[in-house]
Amino acid sequence: MEQLWFKIAISIVAYHVTLVFYRLFFHPLARFPGPRLAAISRWYEAYYDLVKGGQYTRKIAELHKQYGPIIRISPHELHVFDPSVYNKIYNMEGRWDKYSWSYDAAGAKTSTLFCSDHDYHKAHRQPMAPYFAKAKIYARESIIHDNLVKLVQRISQLQGKTFNLGAAMSAFTRDVVSTFVIGKTNNQLDAEDFGVEISILGQGAGQFWRITKHIRWFGPTLRSIPPSLMMLVGNDSIRSFLGFLKQTEDDTREVLTDAVASSEKDAQKTMIHAIVHSNLPPQGKVLERVKEEVATVTGAGYESTASVLRLILFHVFSNPDVLHRLRSEVSEVLTEADHLTLPALERLPYLTAVLKEGLRLSPAIGTRLARISNKDLFYGDWRIPAGNPVGMTVLLMHTDGNLYPDPMRFNPSRWLEPEERNVADRIFAPFSKGTRVCLGLHLAWAEMYLVVATLVNEFDFTIEGAKAEDFQFVMDNFGIGTKAGCNLMATPTVRK
Repeated sequence: MEQLWFKIAISIVAYHVTLVFYRLFFHPLARFPGPRLAAISRWYEAYYDLVKGGQYTRKIAELHKQYGPIIRISPHELHVFDPSVYNKIYNMEGRWDKYSWSYDAAGAKTSTLFCSDHDYHKAHRQPMAPYFAKAKIYARESIIHDNLVKLVQRISQLQGKTFNLGAAMSAFTRDVVSTFVIGKTNNQLDAEDFGVEISILGQGAGQFWRITKHIRWFGPTLRSIPPSLMMLVGNDSIRSFLGFLKQTEDDTREVLTDAVASSEKDAQKTMIHAIVHSNLPPQGKVLERVKEEVATVTGAGYESTASVLRLILFHVFSNPDVLHRLRSEVSEVLTEADHLTLPALERLPYLTAVLKEGLRLSPAIGTRLARISNKDLFYGDWRIPAGNPVGMTVLLMHTDGNLYPDPMRFNPSRWLEPEERNVADRIFAPFSKGTRVCLGLHLAWAEMYLVVATLVNEFDFTIEGAKAEDFQFVMDNFGIGTKAGCNLMATPTVRK
């Protein structure tokens, strides 16, 4: 028996020694620069994801300074930091798979957002894309206005009281995207605390994703726990979050039943109707897959938008010059019409500049987005073999001082000078680009235009105990992890 265990031990050691030797010297990516530990094992990344708490994005930035514009960041993956390459990797031509190792960790493999296969993504995105087209957003602008009316009423009732404006932004975006996607609201704006616990736990999904990337059984095990048991043993925050998820699931089931019974003329009634009346095969229209689609689209559509709104509102109401200039521009719209409309606001250059600057500092994603091509890619003298993941990180590009002078300063004016704007626009990709560009980008833009303009016109806010750094990236949660989280404490005063 001892000899057997000895042979097993020797075999294990020999296997790993051979694997290390292969990855360092014979792997297709062996000649690319980068730390040897990263080339040997994914546990190099795991150290920064798990022990350091989502710091691999920052570490990648440091590695580029040390090793150059193209580096090997794991045994299987390359990362590039060169804006001239961005449109080559993220474009509409060719076949681009996502890196399944990263996206599978989200636990929604059949959803359009987290599926890896290029053809699967193309087929399942096709029915939804028209529903999120800009013309459709215009046609449903009333959804945003109705929720804005409720938001303004709630804030007006809190005049002179300090409240969590950041949580209110999450509640607003949750109600808007839920109504837009499935035709039903979660009524988060009616909650006394704006459902702040749901926001907190929703942001915690980033930690779940980081762990599951490296410990593959963690996510499936956690999801296998019956919700009824979690409701019994969980605290109030967990129960609130599970209640929110259950409501969304029940609403999805109800709408799906209605969609199946409806005629094709109702295909654009909700996103679920669009899926049901599409050319997708039957397995693409079953409840389990539609649930994943609704969960990922709504999940992606609320916290990313709320995060950038918190950053923008902090800077606007903390900077009298920005506020005065923005308020003057918005007031001009109201001299020509009795209410704010999306087409009118989109024509305002300074408001647009404010939103762009917010999106520059807080793009939708805080992590790299690796793509896999079925053809060799070329970067300078480097040949990237087909089938190997290569990616870039928008956040690093958006905050590079060589591209954006004084990069961490909130400076909307950088978008007003034609020459500077032309340079900035070429490297501006807050919603990514290419075949996997964000499905809901037009809805996000519409929400930001209308929310910022409305709050600037209706209120003054005194911001309590916050700094600019609180709303900047501090950790990779797939999305942007910040020190403030979902919090932005403010005291409102209604403008006369």
